[in-house]
Amino acid sequence: MSSSDRRSFLVFLGLGLAGSGLAACGFTPAYAPGGPAATLQGAVRVDDPTDKNAFDLVERLEERLGRPQGPRYALSYTIETSPVGAAITPENAITRYNLTGKIDFALTDIGTGATLTRGQVNSFTSYSATGSTVSTVTAAEDAAFRLMRILADQIVSRLLATSGQWSAPPL
Repeated sequence: MSSSDRRSFLVFLGLGLAGSGLAACGFTPAYAPGGPAATLQGAVRVDDPTDKNAFDLVERLEERLGRPQGPRYALSYTIETSPVGAAITPENAITRYNLTGKIDFALTDIGTGATLTRGQVNSFTSYSATGSTVSTVTAAEDAAFRLMRILADQIVSRLLATSGQWSAPPL
């Protein structure tokens, strides 16, 4: 069997096994029509941002969930961040920071006002403080941007994981 024939056979075999395996385990993609998270796409209105961290958070949430076209749900959040010295020289100079972040969030049904789910996500990023003042400020801003993306992704994961418990079929 030539190598191209083997590849064709393996692709065919893989597609056959994947199709039967997925069907047998009851797997349904979250965003598939009728999937548990299909009602989230374009239906979540995130609270307006009030600062740079919130702006970065909302931007990432809208990337993942879509901009609200006919919002059915409202997502509120509270952001807390804190820089913590992670590397200190013998002269007591901090050369590296961990930026910790915590977001409390709640998803509410706009029509009924009922809270559908709530939770808290936590993470951290790090940045160096060994360069100039400008490079340290830039590194801190980049760390905050990365942290908000990480926390937004965690929120979306939580919403997807719990959406089957409270979501209604799409309109």
